[in-house]
Amino acid sequence: MPFVRTLVRWSCFTAAAATLAIPSIAADKKAAPKEPVAAMPSYYGPQPATESLDLSMYARIREEGFRHSHVMEFADALTNGIGPRLTGSPNMKKANEWTRDTLTKVGLENAHLEDWGEFGMGWQQINTWGRIVTPDSEPLWLQAAPWSPATNGPVTGEAVYINISDVKDLDKYKGKLKGRIVLFGAIRTTPDLDGPLFHRYTEEELKEMETYPEPRAGAPNVQQLMADRMRMRQVRTEALKMMTDEGVAAIITPTRDGGKGGGTGIIFDDNGANLVTGAQKKEVAVTIPNAVMMIEHYNRIARLLEHNVPVTLEVNIETKFTGDHEHGFNTVAEIPGNDPKLKDQVVMVGGHLDSWISGTGATDNGAGSVVAMEAVRILKSLGVKPKRTIRIALWSGEEQGLFGSQGYVKQHFGTFAEPEHPDAPSVPAFMRTKGKLTTTKEWETLDAYYNLDNGTGRIRGVYTQENYAIAPIFAQWLAPLKDLGATTISYRNTGGTDHLSYDAVGLPGFQYIQDPMDYETRTHHSDMDTFDRLHATDLEQAAVIEAIFLYNTSEREAMMPRKPFPHPELDKQRSAPLEGIYPNAAETK
Repeated sequence: MPFVRTLVRWSCFTAAAATLAIPSIAADKKAAPKEPVAAMPSYYGPQPATESLDLSMYARIREEGFRHSHVMEFADALTNGIGPRLTGSPNMKKANEWTRDTLTKVGLENAHLEDWGEFGMGWQQINTWGRIVTPDSEPLWLQAAPWSPATNGPVTGEAVYINISDVKDLDKYKGKLKGRIVLFGAIRTTPDLDGPLFHRYTEEELKEMETYPEPRAGAPNVQQLMADRMRMRQVRTEALKMMTDEGVAAIITPTRDGGKGGGTGIIFDDNGANLVTGAQKKEVAVTIPNAVMMIEHYNRIARLLEHNVPVTLEVNIETKFTGDHEHGFNTVAEIPGNDPKLKDQVVMVGGHLDSWISGTGATDNGAGSVVAMEAVRILKSLGVKPKRTIRIALWSGEEQGLFGSQGYVKQHFGTFAEPEHPDAPSVPAFMRTKGKLTTTKEWETLDAYYNLDNGTGRIRGVYTQENYAIAPIFAQWLAPLKDLGATTISYRNTGGTDHLSYDAVGLPGFQYIQDPMDYETRTHHSDMDTFDRLHATDLEQAAVIEAIFLYNTSEREAMMPRKPFPHPELDKQRSAPLEGIYPNAAETK
């Protein structure tokens, strides 16, 4: 899921850290004298300059992870044995139960499922097919859009192509849609493949990640993009209302172009193809059967219709709803800590277990899930008795908005109050201002969270999420892993997945840098996202590095350093433009 992240400069970090006040640990100035610096929690106090690394444990983890790996067994069982895992679906339930039971088998304790709340409708695709009947017969490649209702068996109808940019454009279609099969959306471009679909980072690209990112020339205006999106959402809403009122037989949308991989026969059947936001909620769900079609087939039909050639289609969309108010669950298990002073502190690892439906969710994010499972299996198989508790969490609902990890963070670590000055309803949820953060006791004991969610590529380093104090620590941890290709420390934020739920409440949450492979071009949310796209040696390397990060974190005397405590409303006030500072400006009457 794409999220917009605001960059914070080093000067802002140091200034904020100097004036830090945390509700759960701040001293009462009237009731008690100022405490010495040493009394501060270790994550805000001094950190050792040199890390104490157990290189014999590095060697043992590498031996177990590379010579006795089970990561591909986990991946095979998850992707081929269970298949696509849409949150709320029967397959998602199977995946939750399988991961819980498998983690128990490899020796973890307290393996259980945690309910993070109501998600929406349970749904699964049974079968979807289509064909051109006239002017000539041709089979069509399409899949049901998630949460589409079923047709009543195969339906046949004349096709109509609707490509609109304004509500007034709907007028020419009024009264003409009953029983039709509507192609809804513009003809997609199919860019030439002028380069490979598969890529590993070069040394130059990794070096660039270590620099402060310069603003991109011609970068889109985020506010304008959001305004355009809201306008098109309104157009889409009005179009769907008209199609529903007139009794359209089915809606077909073109798959998104997928960037460089677009126009290669791939179906990207994800949230970009859905007709409404929050389609899993019964109250906003589309009631017309709808499917997503391969670009090449969609474009041919649309061009025939543009040239006034009548087209008749036959479509069968067979789906099943399993409930209107399904809940979402996370799989959680742990290796208990053994140090009397540190065992209540927790180191976490995870990835999202859910997927979209057109593939089997191998690279997004079966890979991150099985790597996390393999990392804790390695530690357990070696008989590691960590000082701190090591906990794995596999999330659901990530694809619809980080629901699983956000629910977990809310239940365990902290919640935001409503802001004093709320944003307009049109502002997307991830961009809205938050109020004051209230934290829990567990917030004080969470040491760090590590996440993997960028496909099958090997780990090349780690993003610090602008946690400047943690970079020297990670650099020392990675030094003995240079031969594995993991060397890069980037101060940058990286968005779009579950570590953001931790980062948002001021907890150390990190995403690894991975080789991109064919993730963005071919497998991300597509029918190509299958077991065949996984690279065993890369997943083994990732599991070894994750296990080492977990072990190192669990054994440190000090907790991992944190960024300043978040003050969302105060930060927004600071970023507001200053009034009346321009010299010699005329006063406005």
